[in-house]
Amino acid sequence: MSKVIRLGTRDSELALWQANTVKDQLQALGHTVKLVPVKSTGDLILDKPLYELGITGVFTKTLDVAMINGDIDIAVHSMKDVPTALPKGIVKAAVLKRGNYMDIMAFKDNEEFLGSRDAVIATGSLRRQAQWLNRYPTHTVVDLRGNVNSRLEKLYNNEWNGAIFAAAGLERIGLEPENTIGLTWMLPAPAQGAIMVVAMEDNEEVREACAQLNHEETDTCVTLEREFLRELEGGCSAPIGALAYINKENIVTLKGVLLNVDGSKKLETELTAPLGKHQNLGIDCAKTILARGGRRLMTELASAGTEINIFSTKKLTPQQQLSLNLSVNADSDDFIKINFNRISPIVLKKEHKNVVFTSKNAVEAVLASRDVSELDFENIYCVGRKTRRFIKNKFGKITHYENNAKDLANHLVEFIDGTEVTYFHGNLSLEELPTILEENNITVNAVEAYRTKLSGKSIPESVKGIMFFSPSNVESYLKENSADKVAYCIGETTAKAAREHFTAVKVAKIPTVESVIELVNADYED
Repeated sequence: MSKVIRLGTRDSELALWQANTVKDQLQALGHTVKLVPVKSTGDLILDKPLYELGITGVFTKTLDVAMINGDIDIAVHSMKDVPTALPKGIVKAAVLKRGNYMDIMAFKDNEEFLGSRDAVIATGSLRRQAQWLNRYPTHTVVDLRGNVNSRLEKLYNNEWNGAIFAAAGLERIGLEPENTIGLTWMLPAPAQGAIMVVAMEDNEEVREACAQLNHEETDTCVTLEREFLRELEGGCSAPIGALAYINKENIVTLKGVLLNVDGSKKLETELTAPLGKHQNLGIDCAKTILARGGRRLMTELASAGTEINIFSTKKLTPQQQLSLNLSVNADSDDFIKINFNRISPIVLKKEHKNVVFTSKNAVEAVLASRDVSELDFENIYCVGRKTRRFIKNKFGKITHYENNAKDLANHLVEFIDGTEVTYFHGNLSLEELPTILEENNITVNAVEAYRTKLSGKSIPESVKGIMFFSPSNVESYLKENSADKVAYCIGETTAKAAREHFTAVKVAKIPTVESVIELVNADYED
């Protein structure tokens, strides 16, 4: 080829290393190559995390424009920075043999912070941040931007414990610090460690020259990883990791992960296929993630920063959060805190013919004071399915349960064996059950097993509905918030407390969190 190939590249040390690698390989094949350095938006804007720049391919866009304008013939990129959908007219010309795909942790003094509750870790990647916080949820992650050299300098000039880097980047420019830890548990970005060459689709001569550099195994693996990414519709702003590899038996394995930003939600998958029948692995892995709650999680990521419309006064589990419809942008927090009381050994050593619990908290408080094997409870009565299930798991038996305190009291009046009960309760428990029993000549020995502390907070004005799970939840919420919203209640007792303040009150069919979620979903259909 007689034409000089103009190779566009960012002018950072790492980008130039990659460009020179491509240049050397092309020149070894007899081609003439000239480097054309170009500044990218990602290099120029260093005061914001990548995901806040608002565009994908932040490190490739400037080079794409230069190529479309005819200023360069090919461009060289770290493949993990390249959007899964290339601009019209630009195509992949070659993928070089992959380097080290791992992430590594560089640290200053020692590794003791890994076992500490508090530590500060620096990274500009949401994927690294999410996976780190999933593993070390009490640590703090701070933003880290700039080229490799400047990021290392920032690590040593700040009170941080460590910073996360792509191993390949440090190795390629000979800057790997003395103190590093390979993060073998952290899935890399799709195509991390791979170098990609792109060219104009209609430039057949240049494409033929570059095709000789293509490494087939690397190309196969990173293609699957990028298909996984594309199917999830994730870009720089989604914490997505993927890694494909081919073993000696020609079996292709693809691992994928999707998380939320704080790492509290994590969905993983791993699929294998023989080489030659591997083409759908990327899409199949993505569909597995989406089917297990990934669609909801991607919607949450996309709607981050949008207005919250539902608030739960009980902290929802990741699975409960994922079961909300896509049109629900929910937040949650515990509006009551429970502290167990020390129950007198004299009380717990006694034989109790009839024991009554109206909450799981009371059962847990009793068991916190004495082992179940030391308790002599003949008949156990309770309120709520969750409490019944917990008692059955711990005691192996239960005499009777009802969905609310009033119904249980009426049952006891009619069917109790004897005329006395021991009632374990909280400081804010309603008087309905003991009142009914005492009115019917049943002696109630009340034992305060736990104390409930109201710990509500002010919620955003955008919230249209509140999920309540106890009268105490309602009381705590109203300390700092208005009642001009829809109250979604777990049961009739909670609904009764809500109706004293809220105009719109809806009650779950059965007293479970999932049933309250069904109430919300019915009002916010996708």
